[in-house]
Amino acid sequence: MKYSSQYDELDDMDQAILRELQADARLSNAELARRINLSQPAVHNRVRRLEARGFIRRYVTLLDRDMAGYDLLCFIHVRMQIHQFDQIALFRERVKTIPQVLECYHVTGEYDYLLKVVVRNRHDLEDLVVNHLTPIPGVAHILTSLVFAEVKYSTELPLE
Repeated sequence: MKYSSQYDELDDMDQAILRELQADARLSNAELARRINLSQPAVHNRVRRLEARGFIRRYVTLLDRDMAGYDLLCFIHVRMQIHQFDQIALFRERVKTIPQVLECYHVTGEYDYLLKVVVRNRHDLEDLVVNHLTPIPGVAHILTSLVFAEVKYSTELPLE
């Protein structure tokens, strides 16, 4: 049995629009229409419909991390002491307020959370771990991995 999703309900034109906008969200309606061979008004209506349905959540600008002065990209694994609702909720709320945390995932395995963070240097990393993460009630163990090189980085979902 094949998994079905709302994406399966989209026609080829909608899928083409999503592929093009993932690659370059700054495309004008005219350029987008030209690329997928559809009229500008039709493209405009389809994009608005995709936004309304939630397929397109927002438009962003991706910055170069190094040029912005963030020399270190790290993954931080966090294990909680106990899994009480209050401590989990507090941990999640605190992590959301830390600007250096780009992403936070509740995961399976030896650790409970995986954080993707950026910091300018090792001193900022120490400050983040010692003064922002460790004091959160319920945090039992933290393991930090420094990224040497990004082998692949993409924000584009593989649309077929």
